[in-house]
Amino acid sequence: MEYTVGQVVYSKSGHDKGKAFIVTEIEGEYLYLVDGKCRTIDKPKKKKNKHVQITNYIEGEIKNKIEKGEMLLDADFSKALKNIVNKQSKVS
Repeated sequence: MEYTVGQVVYSKSGHDKGKAFIVTEIEGEYLYLVDGKCRTIDKPKKKKNKHVQITNYIEGEIKNKIEKGEMLLDADFSKALKNIVNKQSKVS
């Protein structure tokens, strides 16, 4: 399982179980996760990669901005996750 910046993951354990996050940084076996609401860019959630469920969806715009070092707002993350969750609920 290879993780990448901008990838959407779901928490498998902890009090945030089932919540969607976007990976903002990868440090060894740890991922830094942001959802734009509870976990902001300033205070990302540090979680071991074995405690998240990987998805195939990568938020391209956020990935590009992180890689270029451009400014991102918490609203960018929450908006992206809201769109993804809405798309998944329509498919189910």
